Amino acid sequence: MEPHAAVSATDVLLSEGVILLGAAVAFVMLFRRFGLGAVLGYLVAGALVGPQGLGLVGGGESKLAIAEIGIVLLLFLVGLELHPARLWRLKRDIFALGAAQVILCGCALTALIFYSTGFSWGAAIALGLPLALSSTAQVLPSLKSSGRINSPFGEKVFSILLFQDLSIVPLITIVAALSRNPADAGGPPGWMMAGYTVAAIAGLVLAGRFILRPLLALVGRMGERELFVVVGLFTVLAAAALMHALHLSTALGAFVAGVMLADSPYRHEIESDVEPFRSILLGLFFLAVGMVLDLRAVAANPLFVLSMAAMLVVTKAAIITGLARLFGMNGQQALGAGLLLSQGGEFGFVLFAQAQNALLIAPQAASLFSAIVTFSMATTPFLMLFARRFEFAKPKDDGSLPGPEDAPRGSAIVVGYGRFGQTVAQMLMGHGFGVTLIDKKPAQIEVSSRFDMKVYYGDGTRIDLLRRSGAEEARLIAFCIDDPSLDSRALEPIAEAFPQAALMVRAFDRRQVLALQEMDLAGVVREVYESAICMGVQAMQSLGVPQEEVEEVERQYRANDEQRFALQIEHGTLLAAKDLMYRPGKAMRLLSRGEKEDI
Repeated sequence: MEPHAAVSATDVLLSEGVILLGAAVAFVMLFRRFGLGAVLGYLVAGALVGPQGLGLVGGGESKLAIAEIGIVLLLFLVGLELHPARLWRLKRDIFALGAAQVILCGCALTALIFYSTGFSWGAAIALGLPLALSSTAQVLPSLKSSGRINSPFGEKVFSILLFQDLSIVPLITIVAALSRNPADAGGPPGWMMAGYTVAAIAGLVLAGRFILRPLLALVGRMGERELFVVVGLFTVLAAAALMHALHLSTALGAFVAGVMLADSPYRHEIESDVEPFRSILLGLFFLAVGMVLDLRAVAANPLFVLSMAAMLVVTKAAIITGLARLFGMNGQQALGAGLLLSQGGEFGFVLFAQAQNALLIAPQAASLFSAIVTFSMATTPFLMLFARRFEFAKPKDDGSLPGPEDAPRGSAIVVGYGRFGQTVAQMLMGHGFGVTLIDKKPAQIEVSSRFDMKVYYGDGTRIDLLRRSGAEEARLIAFCIDDPSLDSRALEPIAEAFPQAALMVRAFDRRQVLALQEMDLAGVVREVYESAICMGVQAMQSLGVPQEEVEEVERQYRANDEQRFALQIEHGTLLAAKDLMYRPGKAMRLLSRGEKEDI
């Protein structure tokens, strides 16, 4: 019987997986096509094939429990974005603007629920406070795709989202304190949970500094990319498991794990490797949310769900717009921030489930308010279309935007920080450009860190890693690596993925330059060409050649080399112009002033 049961379980897993993924692909593509976003596509697909819809797939609760790892990975990636220096620079927006948004929106929505429904104050608090949170999974991709994640507008929105993520632990503590479930009575008191939280965070930070970073350096020296995937997932799950064992937020543990690595040179590599798991599990999370929605309860109270969703969006948009104005945004940007953050968030689903377990709300209320969050998410794409139409979400191009001399952080990416890349990067930095440095040699990264130069670990020819490094906003990508195999086939996908960025390549020799001729590159430089000419000039000077003749020899050599290269390109072989090379007994004829060159 056991083999048959195993086969049956495998059949169910495969059939349900095909149905879920097929529905997800179809609806996400459809909703993307109409500009409605992937999140809404996942929710509708889950509701359609779930027990309340066509009944093709069951077990939504178990799938939701597994898919919550997607939320954990999302918070890990958010932590990776948070450099300590950036946290310090954004401290006012995070801890003042973010706190004001959560508190004011939470209180307003709690009062709205209490006075407009028959819920008790405890239930209203357990429902109203989670509604103050917005959808990180919906907002961050929107900011990144529009190229505003590092703009002043994007940083304020990011700061609010970050504080919302940090506020999950206090909200969980509040729900636990209000719990009517006798099983929760034996749990640790709030002050003890706060102590556990501080101790766990301190432990994670120490583990990151003295265990994780040396481990990553060892993995980097080994050159095994698969180990980065394993170490990244181990870090996330270990941090989440520690927090879970202490009855704390697993999401907070993952966030702290991300912050531990935010300043690590291996950040981009780990981010690129973990991102696919985050995307898959987060998609499964929204599929499972759609599956567990009680559509019958929604159908029985459609007016309540729609009216509460509308009031949620209006209330949050109004409060966030006002706060954004107080914190320095102009009217159009403030309204754009209010509309972008007006929906409920995915953590609301988690907190509603905890409120249900705490006997603060009935299962029907949890389903209704989960539906309210879902419908509020459905409004976001339309609100952003409205905002972009009237240019609310972006500043007007009034000619006062910063020029190249005030280029934003990450306007250039230099791949390869060896002896060649160092010069290129130093010159760009000397002009004030923000430069992101990438190298896949751990020894080079360690040496650079001694000079207070932050170089990130990773293969800079990978599109996913470049995207994580900000290539979608970069104006220049310079490949300064010593790699003769870097040719048009390797660079064409990068040029297509980041059309706004000028590409430059360090070529090993003439063969590599020929291999790059099909590309429309901003520049190709043979790595020893200029330095060899410089030494040739110095050699003639040391032999007593007059300076005027030295300059003429250099000029004629450059012209001759250009002609040779043109013929080599035309015929497709290095032998095409061998007769133009200088040999013993064949010296160039120095031209007198005013005489035309004839090579």
